[in-house]
Amino acid sequence: MAGDRTRERPRSQARAGDLLHLVRSGRATTRGALQEATGLSRATVGQRLDRLFRAGWLREGAGVTGASPAGGRPSLRLEFDDAHAVVLAVSLDTRHARAAVLTLTGELLAERSGALSVDEGPERVLGALGGWFAGLLKEAARPADAVCGIGVGVPGPVDTATGRAVQPPIMPGWDGYDIRGRLGRAFAEGTGGAAGAADIPVLVENDANLMAYGEQRTGHPDCTAFALVKVSTGIGAGVVIGGRIYRGIDGGAGDIGHIRVPEGAGTLCRCGSYGCLAAVASGRALARRLTEAGVPAESGSDVRELLAEGHPEAVRLAREAGRSVGEVLATVVTLLNPGVLMIAGDLAGTPFLTGVRELLYQRALPRSTAHLNVVTAQLGERSALVGAGALVVEHLYAPDRAEERLVALGL
Repeated sequence: MAGDRTRERPRSQARAGDLLHLVRSGRATTRGALQEATGLSRATVGQRLDRLFRAGWLREGAGVTGASPAGGRPSLRLEFDDAHAVVLAVSLDTRHARAAVLTLTGELLAERSGALSVDEGPERVLGALGGWFAGLLKEAARPADAVCGIGVGVPGPVDTATGRAVQPPIMPGWDGYDIRGRLGRAFAEGTGGAAGAADIPVLVENDANLMAYGEQRTGHPDCTAFALVKVSTGIGAGVVIGGRIYRGIDGGAGDIGHIRVPEGAGTLCRCGSYGCLAAVASGRALARRLTEAGVPAESGSDVRELLAEGHPEAVRLAREAGRSVGEVLATVVTLLNPGVLMIAGDLAGTPFLTGVRELLYQRALPRSTAHLNVVTAQLGERSALVGAGALVVEHLYAPDRAEERLVALGL
């Protein structure tokens, strides 16, 4: 997420990208307010704004009464124009994928979901998404050259500097693979080789991080310490601190599914270790235990369907899994002291949430939970898509990047 870059340089050196950030953040939405915020002259502000108008990134809206220090006619409000481009967003789970076309302000224009297993490997999965993109753009009535970027979430650790998955436990064949390059080529292939399509910016992020980012920005923008736990086929967490995704030193933050727990002793996890939380409390683990009990289930989505039907064994196991996760979250909450702890994914229903609360409030210090709000996801299966779209927009229209793009456009 873009920071307030105008504080990093003298006010008089504020560029067009800095003015755009001030408008988008709501800190200055008239010419006069921009002059006051930056110290630039009226003429210089006008010149910088002209570059943004010509790029199609800003527009003038209705007048703002009383916005002019000198009085007189209302000043015209400056607004970010979200109609000049769209974003493609993708959320990959272990067995399913979801993709969408979004406006620059997060409005969903077209969406598709379907079976697509990461076990098939990156070449096959990412190639298939290229065909999805073409259909989605047609449904949204937008040309391929309207796409300014692609955001994709994957169920594993990601080195965001390179866009490559790093030793993902449940993504065989994806370690170190060039997701950015392949998805760019898939977009070009799927849209008929549009000029520059293969070079479209692609941002790759852990899916739980994107879910947390989407949910925090949409429903809890004032929460400065936000944590989301996704419990589906695997278990992972996303953390947003001060409006920014916290990734750790190399993208491994939030991988709580591989914390070892006593009840998991002797149970082999897909990562190769024994006793991981995911081996006993994930959707995959519950599916295995249900199958052993004579109730066929293959994944977290199957468990979710059984829970929706009120199947007693599924309900019992979900509550038990919630207790295991709640015990780990007691440490997480004590360490991070979040204002919101959100439970998301296939198991995010009443039985699981009840189990989480039982152990969390029992084991965590009262000081750590005094102001804690434990909730379930509000955006449902779209949270990662919303987060992916927002991440792309924040990247492309951050001050430094915006300035680079304006220069590339010859403005």
